[in-house]
Formats: sequence, C-alpha cells, structure tokens
Amino acid sequence: MEQATTATGQRPPRDYEALRAELASRSGSLSRRLAQVAQFFLNHPEEVAINTLVQLAAQAQVPPATITRFAKELGFAGFAELQAVFRERLLGPRLPYVSRIESRRPSGEPTLADGDLDHPDLVFGGMVQAAMQSLLRIDEALDRQALARFVEVLDAAEMIHIAAARGAFGLGSYAFYGMAKIGRRVSLIDNLGAMRAEQVAAIGSSDVLLAMTFDDYTPETVEIARMAARNGRQVLVITDNELSPVAGLARHVLYVNEARLGHLRSQVPAMIVCQAIIVSLARRSRTASTPN
Repeated sequence: MEQATTATGQRPPRDYEALRAELASRSGSLSRRLAQVAQFFLNHPEEVAINTLVQLAAQAQVPPATITRFAKELGFAGFAELQAVFRERLLGPRLPYVSRIESRRPSGEPTLADGDLDHPDLVFGGMVQAAMQSLLRIDEALDRQALARFVEVLDAAEMIHIAAARGAFGLGSYAFYGMAKIGRRVSLIDNLGAMRAEQVAAIGSSDVLLAMTFDDYTPETVEIARMAARNGRQVLVITDNELSPVAGLARHVLYVNEARLGHLRSQVPAMIVCQAIIVSLARRSRTASTPN
C-alpha cells in the first residue's frame, strides 16, 4: 500500500531508526503537545507497539487526537501506520521484548499498571518489574560502540567533571565516588552557593564534562552543559533520547530509557551503565600502570 507523504512531499520514516532520526532533526520545532508525545514514544517504544491509541494517550497524558495529529505530522496516514513501525522494531531472530518480560515475571506478579500503591508488597513487585523492563530494554538498545568511545574520552581526560542533580543526583554522586576510588581526578558540579558558572569555568581544556539528566531535564544540569559547550569543552551525556535538550551539546551520548512506576523512575539500568564505565576505566588504569 502506498504510504502517505508529509506536507513537504517527503515520505514518513520507513523504520524505527529513521523515525528516531526524523524526530531528532525536528527537536525544538514541534509544538509543546507534539513534543510531549515524541518524548513518550521514544521513551516507551515497546508500550507504543502493543497498546491501543486510547491507552497510550492516557499514559502520555494527552488527548487521543494529539497522537493522531502527531502521526500525520510525520507523514503517516494515521496512528495505525505509525504503530506498525514500532511493532516491526519488536520482530527479529531474538525472542520479542514483551515475551521476554512475561517469561521472567512470576505468575500473579503486578505490572506497572495494576500495582496497588497502598500495599508495600505490590509496590515492591511493581518496582522490580520496572527494573526488569529497563534492563531488558538497555540490553537491547545500548550502543556498544558509543559506550567504548565514552570510555576512551574519559580515559584521556585530565579531569572529569560530573553534572547530575535532582533525580539523577544519586547516579552522579555514585559516579563521582567510583571514579575517585579508582584514582581518577574527578569533581562533582554541585552548584553550591549558586556558583555553577564558576564551577564550569574551572573545567580545563583537557578536561571533560559528564552530564546526566532524564525526562524532566533538570534546568541547572542543562545550563551547565550549555555553558561548557559554549566554552569549547568536551561534553559527554547520559540521557533518555534524542530529543533531550542536552543531546545536541554532546560529543558522545549514551541513551538510557528507564521504566516508571508512578512518578518514580527506575535507576537500575543507568547505574549499571555507570558501573560498566567505572570498571572499564579502572581496567585501563591498571593496564597503563603495569610495566612491560
């Protein structure tokens, strides 16, 4: 069947990677509502593949008509044609993501949608489920070459400066602790006394800024990344998708999509990514210090 075309005569994205690239190129140009849909779709591709339009609208907190308008904005005839791109993403030689989730969940274990927040045991089960979803997602999606480049840049840096606040603060402080323990020169840009500009100014030309922020995108972290980029400093970013306001500022980006339970985000996959980076840096340090 002939696909629809956009107002400019371009055909809609033919696969998920093309869709991601299209949305990244439109970053900043979509309306607030359409950008909200784009963020949700990129953060929850499995849910988009298997849920109905009404269910997705409720999860994304937009009217169903907004999702239809989003699909047509990208050149699709409607939501069904857009959803087909996400469904195709799930097909392949490996067991589909949803089946893998179900095979790991004990019978009767609560899902993110049916946990009763008045019962701690159900909350716990929901959080475990969210972590499992996120781990399977990151195992499938993380760009291993980008991870290797991340480690190379950090290894070559004279000093590593970390910016992470609010929900990402625990992640950033752990990265600071881990890198300090393996002997790396590292600082945590904590904005103490509202002096983030002064802290950014201390980033040297041979240093690197590692910024971490997710879906609600802490304004202070975004500003720190922008200041460092304006100063010509190397910026590395760990964030959730291509529409993140810090993605375009970075030399290299690692995308980590994390499942949610209510307003809480599972931090398990991002923590594992940080641990992989720290262990890899430690290994390089030992190798470099070993005499021939």
